[in-house]
Amino acid sequence: MKAVLRKQSERDWFLLVMGINVGLRIGDLLQLRVRDVRNKSHLTHRERKTGKRRRFPINSELREIINQYTKGMQDGDPLFKSYRTKQNIGRVQAYRILNRAAAEVGLAEIGTHTLRKTFGYHFYRKYKDVALLQQIFNHSAPSITMRYIGINQDIIDEAVGGFHL
Repeated sequence: MKAVLRKQSERDWFLLVMGINVGLRIGDLLQLRVRDVRNKSHLTHRERKTGKRRRFPINSELREIINQYTKGMQDGDPLFKSYRTKQNIGRVQAYRILNRAAAEVGLAEIGTHTLRKTFGYHFYRKYKDVALLQQIFNHSAPSITMRYIGINQDIIDEAVGGFHL
């Protein structure tokens, strides 16, 4: 999907890259401005859904991508500027962007939560820390987090697939 989106537009590619690296809800991601991420080690914002202040680290690789992407932009510019309105794109447009790219690479069931879920899935696979991921996502129970990222079916598939008598 990265290659398809990059060919399509730098903004669309950056939407995917940013989304899968910080794990924000799409509504929060789409509100960002250049000043929120440029030359920052952390992304700090107030979640629209919960009203809570959240702080997410920006890894060095993503910081370099942000610096390249925002080169020539003003601090107050929307991070994901609409070519038509010059404001940040909306959820519907983000959904269309992701779905078109997904269809092109043969993926189905892609939605705006896919970026956040992808972050969570890879975070869990790397660290196996559902409690920390639950805290990052602000979920009320580990079972909700596991269901949200779709890890339960993978665990079942691996366990049963590798099981034999």
